[in-house]
Amino acid sequence: MVWRQADIPYWRLSGVYFFYFALLGAWLPYWSLFLQEQGFNAWAIGVLSSIMMATKIIAPSVWGWLGDRRGRRLGIIRWGNALALLAFLPIFYSHDFGVLVLVVAAYSFFWNAVLPQFEVVTLGFLRHRPEQYSLVRLWGSVGFILAVVLLGWWFDHFSLQTLPFILALLLLAIWFSSLWVEEKSLAGAERGEHGLWQTLSQPGLIIFIIVALLLQFSHGPYYTFYSIYLEQLGYDRTAIGLLWSLGVVAEILLFVVVHRALLRWPIKTILLASLLLSALRWYLMAYHADNFLLLLIAQLLHAASFGSFHAVAIEYIRRFFRDGHQGQGQALYSGIGFGGGGALGALVSGLLWERGAELAFAVAAAACLLAALLGWLFLQQLPANRSAMP
Repeated sequence: MVWRQADIPYWRLSGVYFFYFALLGAWLPYWSLFLQEQGFNAWAIGVLSSIMMATKIIAPSVWGWLGDRRGRRLGIIRWGNALALLAFLPIFYSHDFGVLVLVVAAYSFFWNAVLPQFEVVTLGFLRHRPEQYSLVRLWGSVGFILAVVLLGWWFDHFSLQTLPFILALLLLAIWFSSLWVEEKSLAGAERGEHGLWQTLSQPGLIIFIIVALLLQFSHGPYYTFYSIYLEQLGYDRTAIGLLWSLGVVAEILLFVVVHRALLRWPIKTILLASLLLSALRWYLMAYHADNFLLLLIAQLLHAASFGSFHAVAIEYIRRFFRDGHQGQGQALYSGIGFGGGGALGALVSGLLWERGAELAFAVAAAACLLAALLGWLFLQQLPANRSAMP
C-alpha cells in the first residue's frame, strides 16, 4: 500500500465510503423488487426511483454552498445522515404511494448531503496526491459488493419486507463511521484567479456537465429495472446479487490502476473511451441479454460506464473549481449529472419499459454516443494529471 503520509487517515476515509455504498448496494438492486412486491407498476417504480435522483438537483447545491461558506463539512455530513434516518422512519408505518413519495423525497434530500461533501473532505487530505483518490474510493465498491451479494442470498431465504430495516441500520453505520474522521482544514488553500460565476461560465465546464448528465441518463433502465429484468430472464435473487457485484468487481479493479492511467493518458481520451464502452454496454443489454456470456461482458463494462468516468469526472471538477469552491463544484456534478440525468433516465425508462427492455437500453446507448460526440467536438484535451489546469 502506498500510504506513507501520516496526515492521510486512509482506513477512516475508506470506512465512510464502505458503508455509504453498502447502503447503495442495498437500495439499487432491491428497491425496485421491493416496490414490485408492493404491487406498483413500472411507471410508479420509475417515479419512486427518480425522486431520489431528482433531489440531487437541488440538495447538493444547498449543502455545497453551506459547506463552502462554513467550512465544517463533517458536521454537515453527520447532521445530513442523522436527518435522513429520521425522515426514513415513516416507511415502517405505511407503504402507500403518497407516503413513499414523501419519505423518499425527504430522506434523499438529507442523504444527498453526505457524498459530495465527503468527496471534498477526501480531496482535502489528498491535496498533493489527487490521483490516489481511486484507492480510497474503491472501498465503497467493496461495500457495494458485499451488500448486493449477501442481500441477494438473504432475500432468497427471507422476505423483501426486511429491506427498510437493513437500510436504516446502514444509515446508522454511515453516521458512526463519519465520527472517526477529523475535519481537514483548507485554510490558505488556493482559491484560483476567478470567482464562482466566472468558473461556471467556462464553455468546457458546461459541455462536461452535459456529458455527465447524458451518461447518468443512460443508467436509468439499469438502476431502475435491471433486477426486474434479470428476474424476467429467470435468475434468482442470489444470482442477481452476484451479477450486480460482478460489475462492481470490475470497477474495483479499475480503481486500483486508474491512478496510473491518469498520470499517463490525457483526461479527455479516458473520458471518450468510457463513453464509447458505455454505449457498447447498453447495446449488449438491449439485444443480447439472453446470451449469458455477453451479459457478463456487459456487466464488466461497468468499469467504464461508472468507474473510469467517475475517476475522470472528479479530476475535471478538481481542475475547474479551486478549493474555495470545491463543495459547489462537487454539488454541481452530483446535482446535474447524477440528479438531473439520473431522474430523467429513471422517468423515461419507466415510460419505455412496458414497450420493451430493448427500447429502453437502446435509448441509453444512443445517449452515450451523443455524449461522446459532444465531448470529442467541444471538450478541451486536458493533459495527464501531472500537469495542472491553468
